[in-house]
Amino acid sequence: LPQPVTPELLVSPSSQGGDLGSEGPEDRGNWTGRLDFLLSCIGYCVGLGNVWRFPYRAYTNGGGAFLVPYFIMLAICGIPIFFMELSLGQFSSLGPLAVWKISPLFKGVGMGTILIVSLVAIYYNMIIAYVLFYLFASLTSDLPWQHCGNWWNTDLCLDHHVIKAGNTTFPANITNTVSPSEEYWSRYVLHIHGSSGIGDPGRIRWNLCLCLLLSWTIVYLCILKGVKSSGKVVYFTATFPYLILVMLLIRGVTLEGAWKGIRFYLTPQFDHLLSSKVWIEAALQIFYSLGVGFGGLLTFASYNTFHQNIYRDTFIVTLGNAITSILAGFAIFSVLGYMSQELGVPVNQVAKAGPGLAFVVYPQAMTMLPLSPFWSFLFFFMLLTLGLDSQFAFMETIVTAVTDEFPYYLRPKKASFSAVICIALFLMGLILTTEARGGMYWLVLLDDYSAGFGLMVVVITTCLVVTRVYGMKRFCRDIHMMLGFKPGPYFRACWMVLSPATMMALLLYNIVKYQPSEYGNYRFPTWAEVLGILMGVLSCLMIPVGMVVAVLQEEGTLWERVQQASRPTMDWGPSLEENRTGVYVASLPGSQSPRPLMVHMRKYGGITSYENTAIEVDREMEEEE
Repeated sequence: LPQPVTPELLVSPSSQGGDLGSEGPEDRGNWTGRLDFLLSCIGYCVGLGNVWRFPYRAYTNGGGAFLVPYFIMLAICGIPIFFMELSLGQFSSLGPLAVWKISPLFKGVGMGTILIVSLVAIYYNMIIAYVLFYLFASLTSDLPWQHCGNWWNTDLCLDHHVIKAGNTTFPANITNTVSPSEEYWSRYVLHIHGSSGIGDPGRIRWNLCLCLLLSWTIVYLCILKGVKSSGKVVYFTATFPYLILVMLLIRGVTLEGAWKGIRFYLTPQFDHLLSSKVWIEAALQIFYSLGVGFGGLLTFASYNTFHQNIYRDTFIVTLGNAITSILAGFAIFSVLGYMSQELGVPVNQVAKAGPGLAFVVYPQAMTMLPLSPFWSFLFFFMLLTLGLDSQFAFMETIVTAVTDEFPYYLRPKKASFSAVICIALFLMGLILTTEARGGMYWLVLLDDYSAGFGLMVVVITTCLVVTRVYGMKRFCRDIHMMLGFKPGPYFRACWMVLSPATMMALLLYNIVKYQPSEYGNYRFPTWAEVLGILMGVLSCLMIPVGMVVAVLQEEGTLWERVQQASRPTMDWGPSLEENRTGVYVASLPGSQSPRPLMVHMRKYGGITSYENTAIEVDREMEEEE
């Protein structure tokens, strides 16, 4: 007798080799642990800006009162845009370029994102190279920037150790003197001796070049296997900075004069809240510290399983980032308060932001502590781990975006392609290692313009395309299919009105209040300003260029082509057939399954809560039709 034949839809997963048991596309890769994604997002968002920008912005914009606009802007712009990016990435399992299958007419937004991230990755790794330079310099019994008398010091160098030993005090005005740490930074690390400006960068500083090479080597080794390797590295790089931060905080608050600095940091000045500048500064801090618009969040979420609870993760990361910034302010200003008491000057004369804090002020403060090399090493090791996490995200964004565009050619060679990208960006970053301060001028130019108004245009366009072109109702339905619930009125109101309106106001303010770049007393020449503006404009120009390409690929009249290019592609939707329902059923190339629900039943042996959601979404669509 012939053997009975089991229908294909009733075959168990085990009898087909377990193909249906996969939670994600194996050839693309997925996170290998539950915490990989969360820690990667925390490491990406909690970066150098939390340590050297937030505390300075807080005290210059009202102290403790700055927290009011900060958390309001976090609620209006930060959390909603953060959740939108994670939702887009997780729903589609695509990178920043391929995700624009949602509306191919705006693929130029993804191209602009990659251009911005590439420019940022070049100078961000140079900052990591500076950190490595100081980290190695701290491996000594006597810090090299502790005293005057070295070959790089001048007659203006003022050593507080010598004056303190002589039982004298510092003059009230120390503006005409220079600290040993400042001369170490400017004359030894940057090697300036009468710089003629950005147009004369000078020779390559080989010690900085080797540090830059080492930083790129570390980054490459950590992203060698994509998220499978970087997802494990972040277990250390995302958590260890908190241990060091707590150690620095405890040491800082126990120093004499520490509360003087903390009081200066947090004393509320509520009259500042009437100034529009304070609200703009709060929005800028949220915008850049969370890393929205850079593609890193979208890339990380694209490696999630389809039903990962990114709603919960959004609040964990965004609120954790805010709390970390506030704690970093305590750690920084407690030491600055001690430093101001030792020098006998007000706190505002020693407080700085950016590289001035990390490479001049804080290293000088470390020389005043017992066991100064130990505390210096901890501080720079903390900066190293903070910086590496963000750099992992930048590189993973670039690599993922391109490999998703050419999966058949580049995914099997992802390690080699990552090496090519790292080498190319290293070579482009060599100009940042030049002496006579030319390298620092180029770094400031990249920092000021690469991720300025161009990034804001990218984020605003993304928000408008998702809510207006793709449709708010459709986007909420996608999230319902993925998470089992629809976003509430808070998220819908922010996506539709509050977030884009706030970012447009921010963009307009930056344009109206535009100020040319400067570094210290140096004003950049006109050609350098024009070059910087072109960097920002070029990322914006990618949007109309992408539109032209998308329209030319369609057929019909111009309006018909625009309409066709603005619609999602046929294969837009969840990457796995088992997760596709409603309009996404059988739209994958080669798909033969009449209902993803049947695939779920074969896999789980019954109907789960997510299948109930799929049935509800199908019913809603049928009612609308």
